[in-house]
This record gives sequence, structure tokens and C-alpha cells, in this order.
Amino acid sequence: MASKNTIKTYLENSYYHVYNRGVEKKDIFRDEQDYSVFLSYLKTYLLPKEEKQLREIISSPATGWREKDQAIKLLRLNNFAGEISLIAYCLIPNHFHLLIKQGSGMAIDKFMNSLALRYTMFFNKKYRRVGPLCQSQYKAVLVESEEQLLYLTGYIHRNPLPDKLPSQKNVLDMLLSQPSSLPEYLGQRKTTWVHPDEILAYFSKTNPRISYQSFMEQTEDFSLIRESLID
Repeated sequence: MASKNTIKTYLENSYYHVYNRGVEKKDIFRDEQDYSVFLSYLKTYLLPKEEKQLREIISSPATGWREKDQAIKLLRLNNFAGEISLIAYCLIPNHFHLLIKQGSGMAIDKFMNSLALRYTMFFNKKYRRVGPLCQSQYKAVLVESEEQLLYLTGYIHRNPLPDKLPSQKNVLDMLLSQPSSLPEYLGQRKTTWVHPDEILAYFSKTNPRISYQSFMEQTEDFSLIRESLID
């Protein structure tokens, strides 16, 4: 029997909570380079491909063979600009969470398969291992309401925190130390391939980022919607 959320219904212009964890819950991110590489792969998939510039690099007699080889690889790489929008993310040592809006009906499946294959190849080469890195198939949950969508971003951004905090002090500092899209939501960082504005539009019209920060700090129990977000 298939596990929960592995059988997916894909709808156009819909939001999905996409997640997966390492085989046997082992770490899939062991150091800062691993996080950086995973994020760089997201960037190359989500930003429009600069085909004209890449072809000029390839055809130029002045281009070195390493630069030319890299340009050829990037030109051949799948690209999902216009099909996939990344709304929020959080990376944990042994798993990841993505909130994605897809345009076409099967974009997520192609995107996740490309991302998983590419990152697994990097990880296996770096750590001299073989075999799958994550559990057999990623999970995807269709977001069915605005309330679920808003709380999902909070759930994702607060995911690194323990279930019970000894104190609410410095919660924001703890969250900002993790690889996530929270800095984009708070206006501390601008990343062209992350799109928080769709969520911030639901908050204060005068200062949505401060309103979102209050939402993150004051809403303590995101576990109330856990069953609708993750298995």
C-alpha cells in the first residue's frame, strides 16, 4: 500500500506542500556546502535560463574548456521558470520542506525528480556513497484553503524548533539561523526566485512584514494543522 501523500493529484495554478526526508531518517545535509548546493540547484531551476548568453559562451573562441563545459551543462539543464514558483522553504539536516505553486499540471513531478536526481548525484560523489538519498518518493499535499496556506508558511518556517520550547525568548533568532525563506518574509534578504509577496498580501497593508513576524512569534501551536500538512 502506498504511503500517505505519495499518490498525488496535480492541479494547475495550485499550491502544494512538498517534502521528503533521508533514507532511514539519515542526514541529507551534513555541512554548509550541502545546503548551499541544494539552494543553488533551486536557483538554476527557477530563474529563467539565459540561453543567448550561454550559447555565446559556448561559441566564443576565447572561452576556456571548463567554462564551455559548464555552459553546455546549464543549457541542457531542465528549467521550470514560469511553471514553478517557490513560495517558502526550510532545510533541516535530515529533511526539507517546500511550498510550491505550480502552473502546469505535472510541473512539480518533473521539477522534484530533476532536483532529487541532481542533488543525489552531488551528495553521493562527495561522500563516496551509492544508492538513493531520500525515501522512495517525495510527498506532496494539495493546499485547499487560504487558512491552510497561511499556517503552512508558519509551520515550514518554525519547523526547526523543538515541539516544546523552554522559553519563547530568542525564537526569531533561532529561526533566522536556519536555512529557510523566513528572511525574505521579514525583508532581511531579497531573493528573486523566492516569492513571499503572495503570502504577505494577506497581512497588514501598511507593514506586512512586521505583521508576519508577529504571526510567527505569537502563534504557538502550528501542530493543530499538522495532519493536513504532513504525514
